[in-house]
Amino acid sequence: MADIRSNFLGIKSPNPFWLASAPPTDKEVNVVRAFEAGWGGVVWKTLGEDPAVVNVNGPRYSTLLGPDRRVLGLNNIELISDRSLRTNLDEIARVKRAWPDRAMVVSLMVPCNEESWKHILPLVEDTGADGIELNFGCPHGMSERGMGAAVGQVPEYIQMVTAWCKHYSKLPVIVKLTPNITDIRQPARAAKAGGADAVSLINTINSLMGVDLDRLVMNPSIDGWGSHGGYCGPAVKPIAQNMVAEIARDLQTAGLPISGIGGVTTWRDAAEYIALGCGTVQVCTAAMVYGFKIVQDLCSGLSNYMDEKGYANIDAMRGLAVPTVKNWNQLNLNYAEKAVIKQESCIQCGRCHIVCEDTSHQAIFASKDGQRHFEVNEAECVGCNLCVSICPVPDTLTMRRVMPGEVDARTGHRVSGEYANWTTHPNNPACVSA
Repeated sequence: MADIRSNFLGIKSPNPFWLASAPPTDKEVNVVRAFEAGWGGVVWKTLGEDPAVVNVNGPRYSTLLGPDRRVLGLNNIELISDRSLRTNLDEIARVKRAWPDRAMVVSLMVPCNEESWKHILPLVEDTGADGIELNFGCPHGMSERGMGAAVGQVPEYIQMVTAWCKHYSKLPVIVKLTPNITDIRQPARAAKAGGADAVSLINTINSLMGVDLDRLVMNPSIDGWGSHGGYCGPAVKPIAQNMVAEIARDLQTAGLPISGIGGVTTWRDAAEYIALGCGTVQVCTAAMVYGFKIVQDLCSGLSNYMDEKGYANIDAMRGLAVPTVKNWNQLNLNYAEKAVIKQESCIQCGRCHIVCEDTSHQAIFASKDGQRHFEVNEAECVGCNLCVSICPVPDTLTMRRVMPGEVDARTGHRVSGEYANWTTHPNNPACVSA
């Protein structure tokens, strides 16, 4: 079987699946249950200075649900650990001694002054932890106090604090980045300039989860009041993967190790993050929705996929998709695809016709023979893929490539341009192998 063991910054774990810094990693009993279930590591819920913060005693979470009541997104207004620093440190030390083969990374957030970091870092190091993660991403509660995203949105602060941590600690330093910023490359570059050993991303997205229309108050609400919170879950994966890819392909951060976070629910999600350059993936929402044993499906699924594709270990597939991510102006505008309807499996629901007729290019028409039947008018089809996306029957609507030299029904002309000769086209397997 494929070797899914991870060696991230010298931190070894039996698999690349770590629980992210969040409620599931808040205390010893949770983390032990997670390790018993098979998780490769944890990032302990963010620690701060004493006295501990005070969390709300009311609804902390709100969810975005799909029609089948599956959780698509989760918003939380919870702060960092509300237990004493000493209690957390003692538990971390006990868990690490009992589970030496698992990754133990500790998330930290203290005021943006050198003395605070100088004080807490050796305390964490004494626990035997494998590394620290600097929480520069939390968008609510702590950011109003000058921490979390308030630091992560200022590259100069990121570089400064990271440099302090590298100076006062021997542990690997992972900088957790906020997505609540225009260009994710800037904080990543600052982290690298400060000496960070890796970055992790994304932290939660600043959000409001809606309004209770019966009471006209925010949801969730605390005594009739609400606040912005951090949004995570499957719905944020596209945003997170874009940011991961931007860092992975940026020349100024090339080679900087990445721990991927955001919407990892299945082994496929994890494999995508690894293909985009991540050495580990961190999970939170999926564990909160399905429980800790989900890691067993994650491990077996990833291992089976790697076996099927011939990847001997994580490093063999890591980053392979990064070169395929380009700026829009680098795309091949001579490439063309057309929609194809597989009539034998089409249920004649007409959804493709409706969406194409109303919102796209009027390229799918109903036949006039008195029988419900839909066809593609290639002359109008621009290959937008909307019909494929909404078709309820898998593999019934697909796209076919218009090959170089083939007559394009839309224009009536032969496909031409840089790759009109198929023998020189980069997608030609013979060309690639050469």
